[in-house]
Amino acid sequence: METVIVYVELPEESSPTIRPTQAEDLGDGTYKLLPAEDYDPEDEVWEFPPDSIVKAEKRVGFRGEYLHVVKVG
Repeated sequence: METVIVYVELPEESSPTIRPTQAEDLGDGTYKLLPAEDYDPEDEVWEFPPDSIVKAEKRVGFRGEYLHVVKVG
């Protein structure tokens, strides 16, 4: 499986925050989130936890285009 970088929201942060992580591209418009190397569920709450099957949309930020996780597949 091909892996890509996606960005997932951290809803419990005091300001809007997204963090990069790898995801397996399942080839049908969905991705399986993989935990980041430093992922600690006690320290950081993701909108969708690792191993979730999600969809992502392309967005443009100040560093260019990226995949933003938007919902569970």
